[in-house]
Amino acid sequence: MFLFLVVALAVVVAAVTLAVVGGGEGEGPLPEVAPERLQDPLPPDRPVDRADVDSLRFPLAARGYRMADVDDALNRLAAELAERDARIADLESALAGAQAAVHGHHAPHISMEKPAHGPEDQQ
Repeated sequence: MFLFLVVALAVVVAAVTLAVVGGGEGEGPLPEVAPERLQDPLPPDRPVDRADVDSLRFPLAARGYRMADVDDALNRLAAELAERDARIADLESALAGAQAAVHGHHAPHISMEKPAHGPEDQQ
């Protein structure tokens, strides 16, 4: 009886091993699956807006997100933010120049110090 159980166990282990390995048919135990890609990437033809960032969902890979997709999106966002920062700086500079031209080439002086108190405030 013991010998029968050992042989039966060996047959079951062999059957499971062949099922997992594939029994020599095909390339391997499981067919090769293409990696999941980003479904709705950031638009290449216009600047990224808030809705694009809100709808951005990275596909999961074996150990988390696909690093290439995350890196591509972050690089794109960083480049657009740098471009916007430069544009804002240019516009602020142009505005300061226009205000100086309107005020006779003298920018108004704005003091951040507290005004001196008069004698009536020192009671």
